[in-house]
Amino acid sequence: MGLFKQLKDAKKAVEAAPGLVDGAVKMGAQAQEMAAAQQAVAQQAAAQQATAQQAAATGPDFEPIAGVSLQLFAEVCKGLAAHGYDQSKAVDIAAAKGVAAGDWQQALDGWNVRVKANPAVAQQFNTFYTGS
Repeated sequence: MGLFKQLKDAKKAVEAAPGLVDGAVKMGAQAQEMAAAQQAVAQQAAAQQATAQQAAATGPDFEPIAGVSLQLFAEVCKGLAAHGYDQSKAVDIAAAKGVAAGDWQQALDGWNVRVKANPAVAQQFNTFYTGS
């Protein structure tokens, strides 16, 4: 009697298999749709954050110091890597970018104060420095 029950259960399982496969295919498609939707939301959030950072990167703390913009300041600082971060080379790097020695020192002092005092300036400096 157990053998007939097993055969009957096997027949039911075989009959149910197409429905189970269809259900699995539908679940897979739904998972892909959800992943695509989550990716779209993440991209939108990243775009909004970038826009907010650009909007935040305004105001007096972002004005150039002695003609040196924050971006130029970051470029000169990044250029020090090629010289083992020898700070004495900054004047030469700045001069190669058209900044006089006196202007560079004024910019260096001023940007260091702003970077320490304003997290938005520090974040924008990091963005310029890392090139992202």
